[in-house]
Amino acid sequence: MPIAYVMINAEVGKIKQILSELKKIDGVIEAYTVAGPYDIIAKLRAEKFEKVANGVTKGIHKIDGIKNTLTLFAFE
Repeated sequence: MPIAYVMINAEVGKIKQILSELKKIDGVIEAYTVAGPYDIIAKLRAEKFEKVANGVTKGIHKIDGIKNTLTLFAFE
């Protein structure tokens, strides 16, 4: 199954709201706040790469408070 990790930069004060919204997106199986250059990391999994990509472009990118993202597809 395709997996992607999405690093997210959030607006100040929006992290909890974004985490709550991430959990509603189909394919998001984990989401955490992190220390470093990004504020949140989310893990997505679906049966096809296209569905993972849709979770990012049609789900994550529409969440209010997200400034930018970096998506990393995982390969075995």
